[in-house]
Amino acid sequence: MKRFLVAAAITLMALPAVASEDDIIRVKSSGDVATTMDRLAAAATEAGATVIARVDHAAGAASVDMDLVPMQVLIFGNPKMGTAAMQDDPLAGLFLPLKVLVYEDGEGQTWLAYQDPEDMFDDTGINDDAEYIKMMTGALGKLTAAAAGQ
Repeated sequence: MKRFLVAAAITLMALPAVASEDDIIRVKSSGDVATTMDRLAAAATEAGATVIARVDHAAGAASVDMDLVPMQVLIFGNPKMGTAAMQDDPLAGLFLPLKVLVYEDGEGQTWLAYQDPEDMFDDTGINDDAEYIKMMTGALGKLTAAAAGQ
């Protein structure tokens, strides 16, 4: 019984480190990964965000003779929103700039995925009702919808 209680306690302590699927927003795209990523980068730039990097995971895998479905990440941000979050709690810098993954699933469907800003800052002292969280949520929704061809 004592072993069971110790095992249960260890398991419960580990639970907060496991991300739930509710934290991830997925948007179905009408285009392939490259087209969707091009539309996302253009939409972010047009909205006044700075595109910091475009990471092609499939190309990285190919460089070491491994296969990976088409998959890219766009890293971008707006210092007006991000700075306010980091002023409230420097730990916000672990989650910023924003990132959106564009990937192809096993059935050939392209998806955009990103972490919900309300959940992203859960491990910081930032309040869920901070104005910049609403702005990030709205921006990510609009940008991914544009990239998805909606």
